[in-house]
Parts: sequence; C-alpha cells; structure tokens
Amino acid sequence: MKQLSHGIVKRVHHLSDGRELIYFDDADTTLDPERAPDERPPAERPAVASMRQDPLTGEWVSIASARQNRVMLPPKHLDPLAPSTPENLTEVPSNYDVAVFENKSPSFGPDLAAVTGASGTYDDAEALSELARIGLGRTRPSIGRCEVVCFSPDTDGSFATLSESRARTVIEAWADRTAALSAMPGVEQVFPFENRGEAIGVTLHHPHGQIYAYPYITPRTQKLIASIESYGPTLFADILAFEQESDRVVYRGEHFTAFVPFAARWPLELHLLPHRHVPDFAGLTEEERDELAVLYRRLLRAIDAVYDTPTPYISAWHQAPVHAHRDDIRLMLQITSPRRAADKLKFLAGSEAAMGAFIGDVLPETSAALLREALERSDAQL
Repeated sequence: MKQLSHGIVKRVHHLSDGRELIYFDDADTTLDPERAPDERPPAERPAVASMRQDPLTGEWVSIASARQNRVMLPPKHLDPLAPSTPENLTEVPSNYDVAVFENKSPSFGPDLAAVTGASGTYDDAEALSELARIGLGRTRPSIGRCEVVCFSPDTDGSFATLSESRARTVIEAWADRTAALSAMPGVEQVFPFENRGEAIGVTLHHPHGQIYAYPYITPRTQKLIASIESYGPTLFADILAFEQESDRVVYRGEHFTAFVPFAARWPLELHLLPHRHVPDFAGLTEEERDELAVLYRRLLRAIDAVYDTPTPYISAWHQAPVHAHRDDIRLMLQITSPRRAADKLKFLAGSEAAMGAFIGDVLPETSAALLREALERSDAQL
C-alpha cells in the first residue's frame, strides 16, 4: 500500500499470469482494503510483438497479431473489466474504485529494453539514433508497456459521469503511471488516452482508457519537435496567448484554458492547455489536478450535449518525451470527434488518409460557439 496525494491509496497486486494489477482507492472509498486473488488458472502471455520500419517515412509499425483475439463488444454480464463474479472471472478480481492493469495482448511489451553499457544503464540517445536510421527489412522487438485504466467498476457510463472524487482518483492514477512508465528502460514517451464510442472503434463499452509506453518518440511528436525547432521554445506559451485572445475559447479557468484550435482538422476538436509549463501529468500540482477533475468532466459533458445522443471521441493526452524537449513541450489535451452533424460522420478518405492533407468541414469559430452553448446547457442540468 502507498499513500498518494489527496488521500488516494495505491495497492499493487498481480494477476494469475504475472501481470501487474494496481488498485487506486478513492479518498472517500468505502471498499475493504483486502483484495481477492485472481482465481483464473495461470496462462502464458503472447510473444512480444515485432516492429517493422516503413522506409518511405522512417516510421515504425508494431505488428501485434495477438490483438486479433481480443474481446469484441461482449454483453454486460461478460464484461471483462467488471469486478469478478463466480460466473464471470475477469481482469479485476475484486470490486474497485479505479483499477490499472497490464494489457493481456499488448501492442508494446511486456519486455523492456536490455540494460547495456559500462554504466549499467540503457543508452536512450544511442537507441533513438539507431531507430532513426532508414533501411529495408528492419525489425525490432516492440518493447514497452500497455496498460488499461478502468475508470469505474460500472459497466456503463463515461468519464463525464464520474463523481469529482472518482475523477480525481483517475487523474492521480495517470500521474502515478506516467512517472512509473517513464522510469522503465527503453520507454521514450508515455501516452494516456481514451477511445469512446463504436464509431471510433471501441470494442468494450466499459468506461476505461489506456496508457501506451512507446520505445520511440511518436511521429506526431516528432513533427511537433520540428515545429519547435523552427519557431522557437516559446511555441506553447505563444499558442496559449494567441488562442486566449480569440473567439475560439470555450472555457478559461484558473489553471487551464480550453479552446478550439485555429486550424482544427475535425468537426469537433477541443484542446486544453495548462497556464504554466508542465511536461506531463506527473508535474501537475495538487491545485491543478483538483481543477482538472472538475473541468475535464465539464468539457466531456459539453461534447455530449452538442447533439441529443453521446458523441464518439478520442481523448488524447499529449506529453513531452521522457528524455527530450522537457522544457518546451507542454502537457496538452486534444479531444477530437468525427461527428459533423447529428447523423453524419467525417471519414478519412483520399486526401486525409492517403496524403495526410486535411480539409475542415466546420469553421473552428462555429465549432467553438457550439461547444460554449453546449457547456452552458450541460452545466444548467447539474
């Protein structure tokens, strides 16, 4: 057991196949501190996936064929993320507030980088340099780690429907896991995210997210680094000031500002930036985490209130790489949805999918006005 900030408690356990399972108990939890063991028989984990390099772009693609076996939209009584029952032995043996566990069929890991060098430490700079080299038929093991973050034991709902206390526990879990995964050898970037809705490709309706710990700096972040090297280290601070002066601001709090970006790609796209520089969740103060527990739920409720039915989205928490650009890449939330009308979705067709050249369907200022109105409606219903 480990006492975290805000009265939240962390309890580390293991599943029958050796995977790590971590319970994060709410500050106001009513749960018994004792947790049941995993009653499932031990099983072998799939082999570590293999990365292959695309020589046209230099990007690495993880070929994780074991993911083909994952559960697809099971009925509620067979929910694999619900607490175990005698009829349904799941990934989480006990009742819980928030639970985090290693993915059974991960895209990266569970193996980590081998410890090398005379100093006994992994040489990240040398590894990244080797990954950047272009060649034909290049492969590497998909080292790293993938974790599932269960927001609640309930089989339905969303982050937006969590209590403030539960939301604060999830944020504490993100901060704890960001720090822990960043310390693992060979991990270069940590990415918490949530896919919500079948239109996004969700295979489980249970309210949950994931965390990927990559063995490289992701392509999106590499493009960001190139922009910073061209513009200068004040890019994030200047973007925040620029957007705060615009009519695209959806909400401005004490520590964070939410806005629709000037060059939004998606019909619904909402960004959130902290007012001070902080590279990742682990760097947030108590006060910032407290505000986020309230504000983030409000933003998600607003996105759902734009139309009469819940909106599919990807909620992506961009963080600075573990060993690079810590002083100029800021923690940033980017929520995107392909929903361009109540009954219409934006699909990535020729220009976007083939060339990466986006065409926006909705004026960003119009989208911001819709989200401000939706925020007012959702707040009024509380």
